[in-house]
Amino acid sequence: MSGSHLAVAATGTSNSALVCFLGYVGVVFVIAYLAGRARKGRSFVGEYYLGGRNFGMWAFALTYAATAASGGSFMGFPALIYTHGWSLAWWICGYMVVPLVGLSLIAKRINQVGRIAGAITVPELLRRRFGSNQVGNVATVLVVLFTFFYILAQFKAGAAIMATLFGGIPIYQTVVTAVEQTVDGWFWVGSADGDYLVCLCFFALAVIAYTAYGGFRAVVWTDVMQGLVMLAGVLILLGLTLSQVGGLENATRQLEKQTPPEFGTAILLAGPGSEEASLPKGTWLTSEDGEAVRLKETGTISGEGRPVEVLIMTSGQTAEQLAGEVRRDVTVRILEREPYKYGAGQEGVYLTTPGPHRTKPEGFLPVLLALSFFAFWNFSGAGQPSYMVRQMAYRDTIVLRRSVLFVGVFFTLIYLPLVLIFTSARVLLPGMEIAPDRIMPEMASLVTSNAGVPWLAGILVAAPFAAVMSSVDSFLLLVSSGVVRDIYQQGSRRKVPEKTIARLSYWTTLVVGVLAVLFVLNPPEFLQTLIVFASGGLGACFLVPVVLALYWRRMTASAAAGGMLIGGILMLLLYLIGWKVNGEFSAYSPFDIHPFIWASVANLLAIIAITFMGRKPEKELVERYFGT
Repeated sequence: MSGSHLAVAATGTSNSALVCFLGYVGVVFVIAYLAGRARKGRSFVGEYYLGGRNFGMWAFALTYAATAASGGSFMGFPALIYTHGWSLAWWICGYMVVPLVGLSLIAKRINQVGRIAGAITVPELLRRRFGSNQVGNVATVLVVLFTFFYILAQFKAGAAIMATLFGGIPIYQTVVTAVEQTVDGWFWVGSADGDYLVCLCFFALAVIAYTAYGGFRAVVWTDVMQGLVMLAGVLILLGLTLSQVGGLENATRQLEKQTPPEFGTAILLAGPGSEEASLPKGTWLTSEDGEAVRLKETGTISGEGRPVEVLIMTSGQTAEQLAGEVRRDVTVRILEREPYKYGAGQEGVYLTTPGPHRTKPEGFLPVLLALSFFAFWNFSGAGQPSYMVRQMAYRDTIVLRRSVLFVGVFFTLIYLPLVLIFTSARVLLPGMEIAPDRIMPEMASLVTSNAGVPWLAGILVAAPFAAVMSSVDSFLLLVSSGVVRDIYQQGSRRKVPEKTIARLSYWTTLVVGVLAVLFVLNPPEFLQTLIVFASGGLGACFLVPVVLALYWRRMTASAAAGGMLIGGILMLLLYLIGWKVNGEFSAYSPFDIHPFIWASVANLLAIIAITFMGRKPEKELVERYFGT
């Protein structure tokens, strides 16, 4: 079942948009090549993993911002806005002050300690700060574990973007059809769309190749370009969307009339003149009662056919808007219906908190959960090892001060427009609940086609693609450094030649990328779920231990290792409980407080208790990092 038929917008994407997009990818490879050339003749480890620690304001600020604005920002976040409405403004508002909290909290101190320790990675910094291999090993395992989930989410996002852009190309459709026929019935892979599988492999090959070759400097240089592409793409998309929806006021009036759709099962009944044996996913039809219905999977036309999953529109105005797109030669007999647990039948529910939700009776965002997400984005972001590595690489304090303001403005110009764009998308592109993570590229394709500039879709789609690439390259490098630097090199009893380290770094990046592809061949419905879990897991493991390691002389190695383990295990446990309770991989939030908060508090208490129960750290070690 090909997702290329998901929306009318997908078929409108022109070859000029594809050429524009491929030109952008070509520039990325040129930058990676130049970065690889610039690294020659210098220390491989310091250059490959930290770029020489001498980045100025533009490089540091944009690589920090681009890494934070990941596929979750441009794929998962828009999907949640589209699905739950204006409540996402409360959900994301904490992100505006992320640089103020994250950079002000530890950036100056971690840069100092990193230089004193001569550390390249966060596990290595902790290992040398406490003089303990145990701490470094625990940190490395947790970094690799939770970062791998983040990489999975980015790979899914990259594949979804490319699937929309390639949709109208004949040779691509031939390849997709061949892949679908080949993998049909295969374990794990057989249920995935053919276009998703093809694009996943293409995306993985591109991003693994340039990351493995270029290293950290290539990642930073491309992040600068990708950050500017993201900003330009969002602002252009905002202008096109508001002009086509008739302004924000008109979009709000339309949303006041909308009610959440229903999910269900149905059979397809052939009408007069109907000849096709099956209909692709995304086809619009009409039920026997006159409701607009959209297929969630490929459907067979037969009164005795297998029931298919469908999306049933409940807003009468939306059904009228779809009158020109609905097929009239096939009707749908609905067998079962599943209304939203919160918001079913409520007009205007997309404009207010807590926002509609398909499975949660309390809605998407209760008040306490909104407050905990304000803390989540700020403090889990401060605890991300990928951001900490960047904080170890800037040149001086002046660069840091200017970057705090720059990144704050950058995030405001990214996230507020995204809320406006994708609440308006419910009016321009209804029925995307069947594949919400594809709403960004579908909207880019639709509004550029409507504006008569289809080639511009290549630039707009490059914005989320840039976000994905800027994150996945950073996390691939983070895992590679953990395996090569923190496990192999630190565990070796003899000095490892730089050629050996280089070779292992390239191969580790390749192997991690291939493993990520295998795991994400059958992806979760909501990409943002993986993003939040991975971000929260890394923050729960590293925020408290790193902050205390930087500022508290008395802290011990055993406390650092114990705190990291308790934070990570509790985070994982609360998600497993959520999986059991909600029937899907999601957070279990006691008292509407996110698991990250609970895990971080437990981490803090464990560190304090273990520290005071143990012996004081060695005086020599303390004086090295804190002075006499």
